[in-house]
Amino acid sequence: MRMYDLIIKKRDGGTHTKEEIEYIVDGFTKGCIPDYQMSAWLMSLYYKGMTKEETVWMTMAMADSGDRLDLSRIEGVKVDKHSTGGVGDKTTFIVAPVLAALGVPIAKMSGRGLGHTGGTIDKLESIKGFQVAIPEEKFIDNVNKHKLALVGQTGNLAPADKKIYALRDVTATVDILPLIASSIMSKKLAAGADVIVLDVKCGSGAFMKNRQDAEALARTMVDIGNMAGKKTYGIITDMNEPLGCKVGNSLEVKEAIEVLGIRDINAEKPRGIKRLLEVSLTLAAYMLLGAGKADTPEHARELCEEAITSGRALDKLAEFVKAQNGDEEYIYNPDKLPKAKYIVPVHFPHSGYITACKTSEVGMVSLILGGGRTTKDSEIDLAVGIDIRKHIGDYVSVDDVFAYIHADNSDVISEAEERLINAYTISDESCEPEDIIKEIII
Repeated sequence: MRMYDLIIKKRDGGTHTKEEIEYIVDGFTKGCIPDYQMSAWLMSLYYKGMTKEETVWMTMAMADSGDRLDLSRIEGVKVDKHSTGGVGDKTTFIVAPVLAALGVPIAKMSGRGLGHTGGTIDKLESIKGFQVAIPEEKFIDNVNKHKLALVGQTGNLAPADKKIYALRDVTATVDILPLIASSIMSKKLAAGADVIVLDVKCGSGAFMKNRQDAEALARTMVDIGNMAGKKTYGIITDMNEPLGCKVGNSLEVKEAIEVLGIRDINAEKPRGIKRLLEVSLTLAAYMLLGAGKADTPEHARELCEEAITSGRALDKLAEFVKAQNGDEEYIYNPDKLPKAKYIVPVHFPHSGYITACKTSEVGMVSLILGGGRTTKDSEIDLAVGIDIRKHIGDYVSVDDVFAYIHADNSDVISEAEERLINAYTISDESCEPEDIIKEIII
């Protein structure tokens, strides 16, 4: 088998066999296939695409290129979720304890952030003493005992994906839908869960800007998961404005605690909290359904709501934090979380209805404040961020506080304020916000 022949085969519209895909992935990962040949093959994929079978074989080959997390010693059906990324996305801190409170094991592998805010691990380190670097035995024991544990991603998880993505990034071949799906799913399959729920973001703050592309990505990933023997669901969710009200590490942890503290699902809530709760309950319900703990999505949602309103999910979050050496009092008293030195109110220069948001720009404001990394070695300020009080569809006057900027460096406040204001469109005409849940793909 020669890479030269495989490049010609795909260039001319041919379909690879499973063995050919495995040869390509294994050869490039080990350095036997040079960058220039892999680049030529990737460009042929850009123009000729991949079949469903080729995409699954590619995903499995990348998943098998390094370590796989062995969860066989964990009792029960293991479930996991993945978000394609957005601004203010803190659903893991809500969904995971809800499922754990309902007896479903969550063995979560998460990473640090590179961009506008920190990753899941960075946010959890807002809690004093919390440790993510725990031995494998303790990780397994914690899941069996507490139904929830979280560790950092191993450096050898799907190494083929990391190497191939780095080449795609510099050869203008990132936008290949099957490879986007394979990249995500190879890591999910290597992480060992039995059920996978995918939160595919759509909008101005998402990788997929329009619904059609988001649906295509979700369908491809669901097909990969199901063909790989994993029960998989795709949830298309809106990211045309930040999820929830708060953007920033400790602020997002605090907001998740606020949601877990809800005791009446039907009580009036800020619009941002409603949206965050809706996404969290939808994800949790399908995770519960996939685990076989409910008969219908409606039944699953009722169980998830009860886990919140009873306080069991909040207690489970505290139990999880304590099991990983964190101070559980931070959960019951979130005012102990890191606070910024300056809290600055932001006003719009004129009154009107909020009709649009450049969500990625809101994320950049958090980065300017120090809430994210510009390089992998950057240090994050866990206290800074934005607390948004008005959302798309709301009327805001010049006297209203639209948002609060939380900053530790006074020199960046003016720039952050200007960027935040310019991220929003104000109009004399009112508008209705988009539905937060756009589609469920099974």
